[in-house]
Amino acid sequence: MAVTVRIPTTLRPMAGGNSTVQVEGATLAEVIEALEAAHPGFKDRLLDESGAMRKFVNIFVADDDVRYLEGLATAVPAGETVSIIPAVAGG
Repeated sequence: MAVTVRIPTTLRPMAGGNSTVQVEGATLAEVIEALEAAHPGFKDRLLDESGAMRKFVNIFVADDDVRYLEGLATAVPAGETVSIIPAVAGG
C-alpha cells in the first residue's frame, strides 16, 4: 500500500503542481527513492551530497519529526502521511 507525501508549495512544480503524491516505501529512505523515481529532483533537494537530510528541510512521518526518530531509517507504515516542511527563518 502506498504512502502519501505532502509537497510544500516551493517544490510543487517538481511534482507536476500536486500538493500530495502517492509512492511506495517502508522507510523514509525508500519513500525518498520512490519520490525521486516518480519526480526527479526531489532527492537533491532533500538530501545533501553525503546522503544525509539537509538541515533546512524538516520531514515528518505522521506528526513526528524524523530527526528525533531514526532519520532516514524511520519506518513509514502503509497508508501513512510523510510531510516535507521547509525550514523558515527570518529576523
